[in-house]
Amino acid sequence: MKPALFVLAAVASLMLSTSALAQGRSQAHPAMPAILPLEDRARLEDRWLKERLDTLIPMLMRRDGVQMWILVAGEYHEDPVAETMLPATWLSARRRTILVFFDRGAQGVEKLALTRYPVGDFTASWNPDTQPDQWGRLAELVAERDPKTIALNRAEEFPLADGLTASHSEALTRALGPKYAARFVSHDRLGLGWLETRIPAELATYPTISRISHAIIEEGFSERVITPGATTSDDVVWFFRNRIAELKLDTWFQPSVAIQRPNGGSFTVQEMGLRGDTVIQPGDMLHVDFGLSYLGLKTDIQRLAYVLKPGEREPPKGLRDGLAAMNQVKTAVVDELKTGRTGNEVLLAARKRIEAQGIDGSIYTHPIGYHGHGAGPWIGSWEDQSGVRFRGGYPVHANTAWSIELNAQHKVPEWGGQKVRFMYEENGFYDGRSFRFLDGSQDEFILIPRP
Repeated sequence: MKPALFVLAAVASLMLSTSALAQGRSQAHPAMPAILPLEDRARLEDRWLKERLDTLIPMLMRRDGVQMWILVAGEYHEDPVAETMLPATWLSARRRTILVFFDRGAQGVEKLALTRYPVGDFTASWNPDTQPDQWGRLAELVAERDPKTIALNRAEEFPLADGLTASHSEALTRALGPKYAARFVSHDRLGLGWLETRIPAELATYPTISRISHAIIEEGFSERVITPGATTSDDVVWFFRNRIAELKLDTWFQPSVAIQRPNGGSFTVQEMGLRGDTVIQPGDMLHVDFGLSYLGLKTDIQRLAYVLKPGEREPPKGLRDGLAAMNQVKTAVVDELKTGRTGNEVLLAARKRIEAQGIDGSIYTHPIGYHGHGAGPWIGSWEDQSGVRFRGGYPVHANTAWSIELNAQHKVPEWGGQKVRFMYEENGFYDGRSFRFLDGSQDEFILIPRP
């Protein structure tokens, strides 16, 4: 297909996705959007990167009162923040890559790169023929600018903002000397702010990435892939892996498909149900945990399906009621997501709501973006609902993407009163005032086969 036709197809698919976002509901047969060829993806990612560097970096540095920010990345051992600032065709840092931002006030923020190779939109600032010592050149550059504060990516609680290695920290301290080492600020807010904040161009495309995920899930949870009495849980898992590879996409974790059924046992959040070589049967409730990586952004989605028995046209009422309880937990989390609240505060407020409704639920929501378990506050964790865990003290910010993840446990009369776990995960965007899902939310079961 010609490049112009790819663009038209991408625009059409984006319109389809934004329409679904506005409707706010799941669709029975989501269309598969056009997927860009690799060269077009790289060009688009680089355009986004330039916009992010030009707009987010000045805002974040001034928000946090930082005049200089130094990032050091080693080849194949990248600082997670620096890795997202490299051109799309750089699959890793090269040798030692040093990136420096310096705020000149009204003159803007300088973007400097001390590397042997040009780095995208950064100004090349080291000539090894003139100054063979890379650290020595950094010391010269810092002394010339004499910054009052120097932020470094060191953070105890957030690994994504803790990318400065011990050896690089020691070398940096030696190179800059006591005068500037005294101005170091171990920082997490800069790195987290960069990673968690989505620009408008990314938001415009994120619904399409979510739609692709939904389309693959709907295909896997269909009679095209599943033959009750013959297909196993692992068969469906490997369908998902192969389908992702066919589309020239990546996943950031192994998909899982789990089965719950009458007298099938009780399961933890980790186990989720029967798996492996278990054969799918009529009357089973299926669960998938699935995620994609496309255009540098991640999805993390869970969906539930029901395998109809002969003569059935819908799941038993007890299962439908459990799905409704699951959605009440979802509503509680979304309603309590507010700017400035910490993750722990959101968790406790949402838990208070569901407990008042008599719902047995757990909440373990997290940010999403460049990373599946992304930068920002945790809102609970599956192993701890106390609201005092680390990473929950960071505040919610505007223009952030979220994976709303949770479950509700509900007794199903048709299954002899067995307690069934209804697990939910869907991606959305918080603009500082309201939350909306990128491509709808699961309000009813996927049915196999389709009625």
